[in-house]
Amino acid sequence: MNRATALEIVKEQLTGERYTHTLGVTETAVELAKLYGADVQKAETAAIFHDYAKFRSKSEMLDIIEEQKVSKEFPRYGDALLHAPAGAFLVEKEAGIKDKEILSAIYWHTTGQARMTLLEKIIFIADYIEPNRSFPGVEEVRKEAYHNLDSAIIMSLRNTIQFLLQKGQPVFPETLAAYNELVLEKK
Repeated sequence: MNRATALEIVKEQLTGERYTHTLGVTETAVELAKLYGADVQKAETAAIFHDYAKFRSKSEMLDIIEEQKVSKEFPRYGDALLHAPAGAFLVEKEAGIKDKEILSAIYWHTTGQARMTLLEKIIFIADYIEPNRSFPGVEEVRKEAYHNLDSAIIMSLRNTIQFLLQKGQPVFPETLAAYNELVLEKK
């Protein structure tokens, strides 16, 4: 599927603001894919479709998660996570994208996971650092992403974990696993 067609499909699913975010994630993912030697076409496609299910109803996403036997953990850790696994399913079903690497990058883009592939890492961090994002710590992570991808992911995970802990919210187990694995590999 070419870029224009993919963007046309996605634009119908998103608000204007979320579409602008998607364009930022796409440009960032393409830049990072070129820098780190990932498949640029796959990075572009995964980035375009990463938030495909963002505005689906909670009940639809929960139904998909139940029907597809997605980890029961996702609903326990907050509604903001549901669009990732539901989106991977819907992108395959509705947009006809069958590539397992692309679907996995969409599936894990909110939480990360241990043993992330290069494509999963790129989509995860591109979503975090795209140019329209503005929150404490993002500039440092943004700069680091163009020097050391794993270090940038560690920084983003640490920021996210600290944010959740400060709010008294639980941390998704795979997010902790991703953080631990990357920190241990770095030592």
